[in-house]
Amino acid sequence: MSDIGVRTLSVNQMVSMLSRVYISLINSNIRFKVFPSVMLWGPPGVGKSQGIREIANEIEKKTERDVRITDVRLLLFNPVDLRGIPTANEDKTLAVWLKPQIFQMDESDDVVNILFLDEITAAPTSVQAAAYQITLDRMVGEHKLPENCIVIAAGNRVTDKSVAYNMPRALANRLCHFEIEEDAGAWHDWAIKNSIHPFITGYIEYHSTALLRSDGPGLAFPTPRSWEMVSNVLNYVSDDIDAVFPLIVGCIGDSSAGLFRTWTEIYSGLPQMDKVFHGETEEYPKEKEAHIALKSAMVDYARKHPDQQLIDSSIEYACHLPWAFRGRLLQDYYRIQELREYVKENEVFQTAVRDGLKC
Repeated sequence: MSDIGVRTLSVNQMVSMLSRVYISLINSNIRFKVFPSVMLWGPPGVGKSQGIREIANEIEKKTERDVRITDVRLLLFNPVDLRGIPTANEDKTLAVWLKPQIFQMDESDDVVNILFLDEITAAPTSVQAAAYQITLDRMVGEHKLPENCIVIAAGNRVTDKSVAYNMPRALANRLCHFEIEEDAGAWHDWAIKNSIHPFITGYIEYHSTALLRSDGPGLAFPTPRSWEMVSNVLNYVSDDIDAVFPLIVGCIGDSSAGLFRTWTEIYSGLPQMDKVFHGETEEYPKEKEAHIALKSAMVDYARKHPDQQLIDSSIEYACHLPWAFRGRLLQDYYRIQELREYVKENEVFQTAVRDGLKC
């Protein structure tokens, strides 16, 4: 149980649970309004927004509907903005309100809308109060949300040292609350599927507590979001750590960046990946941290060179290392969609699955 008295979930658990709920409602032809609007609490950068995109992807895959996310930052609105702009009716006897564009959604049967009220706790309480109708009655003034609209809100806790106001209890009582926490294992699954740089996946696998450290005094600190920023630097600018070190410091802070740079020195002592994947080396690291770094490098190379012969050769190489290494390598290969069919054809993988390997 969390500090705010609600269930604590990882991003993966939240995505799985809410996707299952919404897909069930769609398949049963039940309107979304029977399920309460959801509020996701958690520290900055933990993955709340990314989780909403993953929910949308799951709904699209399982229902073949087009899912459209409308991201609304209530911090940028005042209470009147949510109702729209007043104007005269046709005979100029009454005032009517023009619907804000954010509520102009596609009502087609083959579309699902997600109204995502992100950073809701960063909005002043007067603006949060204006969200009462949205979350419970699914309307603002005269403007109704379509029947095919899901409402999800997210925000930081007051204890997260971010811009956050206490949520009015009347609004809180209109929502179904979950607290989102970091989960290094779940993040690793996501990182492998989303091409996060191997230096980072290896580092977080070895130092799981480095994934989120938001309690320091600095403005830059490590979170799942800021590690993704570092990955973009390494993938798209340069993976020469010394050359881009100031950028890394700017993303995760000086202390965390220094520890990360020390970790990356392990990679210079690993066998060359070309030789590993072509069966041209008998060099096998012995230390645990080297095994983790080696696995992350092999997964990255395999992703960039999807080929049955190369995959088979790399798995043969892994057979000379401890079973735990081989099992985790096979699991990571299997997580990558482009490699899955190659892995399934490998006899070592088939034997491992029969022996109980979970993928």
